Amino acid sequence: MASRGPGKGQIPPMLDPQTCYRALATRDARFDGRFFTGVESTGVFCRPVCPARTPRAENCRFFPSAAAAVGAGFRPCLRCRPESAPGTPAWAGTHALVARALRLIDEGVLDRESVGQLAARLGVGDRHLRRLFLRHLGATPTAVATSRRVLFAKKLLDDTDLTMTQVAGAAGFGSLRRFNDAVLAAYGRPPSALRRRRPATSRSSDERGVRLRLSYRPPFDWSAVLAWLGARAIPGVESTEGFVYVRSIRLGESRGRVMARPAARGTALEVTIRLDRMDRTTPLAQAADRLRRIFDLGADPEAISRQLGRDDRLKRSLSHSPGVRIPGAWDPFEVAVRAILGQQVSVAGATTLAGRLVAAHGDPLEPDPDWPAVTHLFPTPERLAEVDLEGLGMPGARARAVVGLARAVAQGELRLDGGRDLDETVASLCDLPGIGPWTAQYIAMRAFGEPDAFPVGDLVLRKVLGEENGPVSPRHLEQAAEAWRPWRGYAAMLLWADATRAAQVERAPEAAS
Repeated sequence: MASRGPGKGQIPPMLDPQTCYRALATRDARFDGRFFTGVESTGVFCRPVCPARTPRAENCRFFPSAAAAVGAGFRPCLRCRPESAPGTPAWAGTHALVARALRLIDEGVLDRESVGQLAARLGVGDRHLRRLFLRHLGATPTAVATSRRVLFAKKLLDDTDLTMTQVAGAAGFGSLRRFNDAVLAAYGRPPSALRRRRPATSRSSDERGVRLRLSYRPPFDWSAVLAWLGARAIPGVESTEGFVYVRSIRLGESRGRVMARPAARGTALEVTIRLDRMDRTTPLAQAADRLRRIFDLGADPEAISRQLGRDDRLKRSLSHSPGVRIPGAWDPFEVAVRAILGQQVSVAGATTLAGRLVAAHGDPLEPDPDWPAVTHLFPTPERLAEVDLEGLGMPGARARAVVGLARAVAQGELRLDGGRDLDETVASLCDLPGIGPWTAQYIAMRAFGEPDAFPVGDLVLRKVLGEENGPVSPRHLEQAAEAWRPWRGYAAMLLWADATRAAQVERAPEAAS
């Protein structure tokens, strides 16, 4: 085992050893994924919720990421399964560049490119990027990427019946040999031995697909997230019914559907992925990361509430919406198009236009009797770049804006990968005809998970903040929102939820009469 001597960057921001140990001793789920505990006496590292007996404080070392613990020579615990922890938010609100780098790593950039190429995408030098990762995550970009591959592979070994070759490819390993070597180095035993010891109850029960559990930190307002997504669900592409969300997906060369719903037990969502093909090139790790972004599973509700709760107005909102999330996107291009369609029309009107767009230009899927409402894939940028949309009932300027966006993405002039900072992202979107600051901020919020994106010109936000006195000015809203940084996007979700509740109260007497 590697040396476990003292090192820097091992305590998560805003946490100290005493706080970490208290969370460990009480198995506080709010801290799950915020830090990991290396136990000197056993050589393993655990989640704060590990059911094992709490180790003595002097035997504990705390790390801001699983990769940091692995780098210090600790093995992942086989009881609490660090691979099942929610996304590590140690960087959230601390350094936006690290957050953008992690989004690109999630998309498999380091499976194909070098750290230098990743740094170039971010507009920094590779040495600077490494320093930032060591400071905020306690590990280099390469170590973080390798750790994520290994932990996701362990999850697939436990939760599915995929072959070893499929697991290796799905987790992002370029070869079976690299997969075997990485798992052996991390766990001290080969993948076959890990699979033999898995509990029988952990296996997937969906014979036609892959079933996974994706954890989150409580509280989590699933009803609010589902209501938001349901109101904006694109006909043919997305569907919500009861407590279930289903959508169509492209994943590498595969096509299919994914379903998500709250797990019967624990703080997790249960997702099922069904594809028309599943081979060693199918990147299931990317699918899991995109699903985490759709439902904002990596959010840290405690940190968000601590900051926003300082404002009396938002403190009231938080009491109605604990566990607020920013619903994200499977495909940034899809959300960008949806945002353009929503300009100056109601949510229902934009949904109707999106359905027409999909029916006319989306690729049909093979029917699935379990999820019959999801029938098409959303059109690709290449497809929409070459079509005439003015016959779909939308204004000509809006149709041209959609086509212009599609051409910019298809030709590589606009990269929707979240690699730029918020200001650069908004500026590049606003350079396109038909996209203004509101649309650009909305895209940044939902497509790239920018927690501080904030559409200051939004009329609903201005009305809610003004309450009975009428809308405040955009300048007033912008000044008020300064106190909400770096979580202005979550503040927007809270205020939009307030507006929805107020509208429901106003409609209630009409419904009763």
